[in-house]
Amino acid sequence: MKNLPPVERRADGSLYRMDGKQRRETVRLIKGLCSYYDNGNCLYLDRGEAVTCPQSNSYSVCCKFFRHVLLKDQEGKGLEAGIFQREALKRCAVCGKPFSSTSNSAKYCGDCKAAVQRQQKAAYARRKRAERGKVEAEKGR
Repeated sequence: MKNLPPVERRADGSLYRMDGKQRRETVRLIKGLCSYYDNGNCLYLDRGEAVTCPQSNSYSVCCKFFRHVLLKDQEGKGLEAGIFQREALKRCAVCGKPFSSTSNSAKYCGDCKAAVQRQQKAAYARRKRAERGKVEAEKGR
């Protein structure tokens, strides 16, 4: 662990942050793969007294072992891309705000996504109602 490089920081000096979904995935990954994890405690930081695993409680990427070993594992590749690929920002098709996504087909930021889905669903329902009306009108002739 001492041979691992330090955890990367952003240009402003802050640690990389995760959202809620990424944090839940992090906890699942730590519980399944981390050799230092023991029932919520970190064996590496244990100096005679139980120390809670800081990475499982934090939204920041603060553990070197998590960063350089667990995220490099096959199960952690998607999570690593989601957390650290902030440079590959996309522009929202509605508001133009930059957002990051691990999917190559994402077009909308989180704020606009729900509104666009509602509009698309309403338009689909209108088309279906119109088609149903035409079919019923033809049957009535």
